[in-house]
Amino acid sequence: MKANEIADYFVDRTTFAMGLSDNIRRMLLTPDRQLQVKIVLERDNGEVVTFTGFRVQHSNARGPYKGGLRYHPLVDRDEAQGLASLMTWKTALVDIPYGGGKGGIDCEAASLTPRELEILTRKFVRAVGSVIGPYDDIPAPDMNTNARVMAWIMDEYAKIYGFNPAVVTGKPVDLFGSLGREEATGQGVFLTTEAFLQERGMEMSRIRLAIQGFGNVGSWAAHFFHRAGAKIVAVSDVRGAIYNPEGIDVVALREHVRRYGAILGFEGGDAMPGDGLLTCDCDVLIPAAMGGVVTRDIARGIRARVIVEAANAPVLPEAEDFLTDKGVIVLPDILVNAGGVTVSYYEWVQNIQQLRWTPAQILEGLTSKMREAYGRVSALSREKGVTLREAAYIIAIGRVAKAVTLRGAY
Repeated sequence: MKANEIADYFVDRTTFAMGLSDNIRRMLLTPDRQLQVKIVLERDNGEVVTFTGFRVQHSNARGPYKGGLRYHPLVDRDEAQGLASLMTWKTALVDIPYGGGKGGIDCEAASLTPRELEILTRKFVRAVGSVIGPYDDIPAPDMNTNARVMAWIMDEYAKIYGFNPAVVTGKPVDLFGSLGREEATGQGVFLTTEAFLQERGMEMSRIRLAIQGFGNVGSWAAHFFHRAGAKIVAVSDVRGAIYNPEGIDVVALREHVRRYGAILGFEGGDAMPGDGLLTCDCDVLIPAAMGGVVTRDIARGIRARVIVEAANAPVLPEAEDFLTDKGVIVLPDILVNAGGVTVSYYEWVQNIQQLRWTPAQILEGLTSKMREAYGRVSALSREKGVTLREAAYIIAIGRVAKAVTLRGAY
């Protein structure tokens, strides 16, 4: 299933269960705007190449569009639409005044030189600049984009429309970014899982975790779990995986990845195929890489008791139905990985107010938001006898539908 099909599936099922009208359902499913642009780049060797950029704005019923920019060959309108929809529900679930947006460029970022990447980014800003802005649509980092790319976006936007760092979040701290933003998504993954375990009387020190993906989200999540005493038994990246039933030294692994760019060659675990991580012996499985990795076939072999969706839409619907029948609990993406957009919101607020919050203020705000959101989802799940994902969507869709209704249509 494509990202937009997955998103629409859960919205369809939830709106039907909630008894919402067809009119509201169509309004919630249909994005407000879909923009596709051509970007021509002359490479350093003189070759002229053409890329396609996308920005999908799903809903601004509860505030400006908000969502990341991906640089990846598989970026297309369908993916952007599905992920923009997820952002709408995610921001509503943690109750911050944003809507959902998403986009990117269909390029292989690793094959571009720094100069080429900067020019491509600046051309993209010039192509979509009229539809983004601090009170319209605020991009952020996503797959293969980072603080440096966000700095280029902020600078190029300023050249055209005037200085306003709130146009984008995830910027370098030295260039109006927020303290705590880099680790925010991974920390949100940890905080949500911690709340789940505490609610069920499960000790962190007795938990064995497997983390698929050791990029920004996965590595920071591993850091927080390791620091809290959990045992990380398996980790993977695009080049392979390692397994150690006695626990991986996360501090040493993070240093190894910093030096060599991959977990390949790390001696603190036994090598295994990357997809083997999904079915390894563990208590908690954390997919923190690509979407759609847990298919029904993979689900048959999963031994984890809990799946924590750090990535966007890693568990396909038919796989989740099978896992639920099997007794596996899935913590949904729109809750689990909302830490990033939450601290992005704090960065936006700081930019608008022209001040800087302390690390303690950021952590307090993030912890409060994640725990409150989890508590509401868990309580509704028990009250209605539904899964955590169904409860999360009921809350999020209810908030957006109410905003749409109150604003009216003409």
